[in-house]
Amino acid sequence: MSDTADAAEQLALMLTQNGLQRMTSRVLAAFLFAEQDTVTAGEIAGQLAISPGSVSTAIKSLISVGLIERVPAPGSRREHFRVPDEGWARLMSTQNTVVQMMEEAANKGIQAAGEDSIAGRRLANMRDFYAHIMRELPAVIDRWRAPPDDHTLQQQLNLPPEQPGSTREQHEHPAGPPSRHGDRLAQRPD
Repeated sequence: MSDTADAAEQLALMLTQNGLQRMTSRVLAAFLFAEQDTVTAGEIAGQLAISPGSVSTAIKSLISVGLIERVPAPGSRREHFRVPDEGWARLMSTQNTVVQMMEEAANKGIQAAGEDSIAGRRLANMRDFYAHIMRELPAVIDRWRAPPDDHTLQQQLNLPPEQPGSTREQHEHPAGPPSRHGDRLAQRPD
C-alpha cells in the first residue's frame, strides 16, 4: 500500500472511530487524497473496491453536510464531485443546529430535574457549554475565512518582530507569503 493510500485509510479509520459511517469515512478520505480536482463516483468505487451503491450513499451523506459538492463536467456523462474550499466551514455552520438542539435539550432537562438538583447542575453545565459554543462558533468561522493579518503572517513565516529600519519585503518568502488556508485564498475570486 502506498504512503498516500495508507494515510487515507488511517484518516478513514479515525473518522469511523469518531462516529462517521465506515464507507462514508473511506469515501471522504478518497476525495481528500484525490490528485484530481474532481472525481466521479465510479472512480471512487474502483479505487476503494466497493459497490457503486455504497459510494452513492456516502456521497449523498457528504453532500448533505456540505463536504462534497457536484460540479459541472462539460463533455462528460458522469457526475463529478469535489471537496469544496468552504466545506469545513459549511460543516461547522450546520453544526450550529446540533449545538442549538443540545442547548435546548439541556434546558428542558433542567426544567424537568430542577435547577438545584444534582442532575440539574450537570445539565446546566451542559447548557452553558453549548451556549458558549453557540456564541463562539460563528466568530471562529469568520476568523478562519478572513485574510490573515500581518501578525499572523509573521507567525506563519516564523519571522522575528519587525525591527526599526527593516521592511516586510526583506523577510518575505521568495514565493510570497503562504495564506493560512494554503493557496486557496489566492485562487478565490473577489
